[in-house]
Amino acid sequence: MAHMYRNQQSYNSSGSAFGMQRGITPGIMYLLIANTAIFLLQMAMPNAGLARAFGLVPYDITHRFTLWQPLTYMFLHGGFFHIFFNMLILWMFGSDLERQWGTREFLKFYFICGIGAGIVTFLLTLNSSVPTIGASGAIFALLVAFAVLYPNRVVYLWFLFPIKVKYMVMGMIALGVFAAWSQSHDGIAHFTHLGGAAIGYLYLKQDWRLSFLMRPLKQWRFKRRVQVAAKQNRRSSELMDEVDRILDRINEVGYEKLSEKEKKVLENASRQLSDKKD
Repeated sequence: MAHMYRNQQSYNSSGSAFGMQRGITPGIMYLLIANTAIFLLQMAMPNAGLARAFGLVPYDITHRFTLWQPLTYMFLHGGFFHIFFNMLILWMFGSDLERQWGTREFLKFYFICGIGAGIVTFLLTLNSSVPTIGASGAIFALLVAFAVLYPNRVVYLWFLFPIKVKYMVMGMIALGVFAAWSQSHDGIAHFTHLGGAAIGYLYLKQDWRLSFLMRPLKQWRFKRRVQVAAKQNRRSSELMDEVDRILDRINEVGYEKLSEKEKKVLENASRQLSDKKD
């Protein structure tokens, strides 16, 4: 899980579940490849300052406008066990979610929750200059989603002790709350974990699916179409009133007595009626 870069401490608790449906889905594969490739880059360039440049540094976001960091911090890791457990949990718990939701919805959930967890971390540690790295926000969101959808699924802690997912996740969140409240200096980004868990839960309960997020745009488009149609109808009504007036005038004085403007109105009305028939 994500942790504060300063201590390079990996998270190794109940994420080592066993018994999930096997097989790698496309979205999981993309994330595994991306995270592994970037981790290898980190190992090849240990002094390149990648954690400071692309990890989540609240002070830099505020003073240097490094607005990309709430996204990029998810792809950096502090060591082998850090990335190993994150990717293991991603595969074990994310595969069933992707199969149920589809790849696009799964990836949207992953990134919204991961970025949201980063924003929560930023807001709660505004003056911190310590980089936070890792996929923990998104991973905790996946754990919460799995516990909500499959609460009675049995997994194994450390491959030995069976426990229902809902109790495991509740325990992990409780430990995170205690550690955050006690301001534990264990090098783990508890605010990021809890932020991801909270956003993941709200996402599911509020049904923040793609259709939900697109609803305001669809409503705006529909309202715009209604407004345009109403405006066109108003114009059509006004045009027909003007045509009726001109026709009455023709009956009174004849076509030749019409002004050029009145003749133009009749031509436009005739053209519009012809277009509607076509």
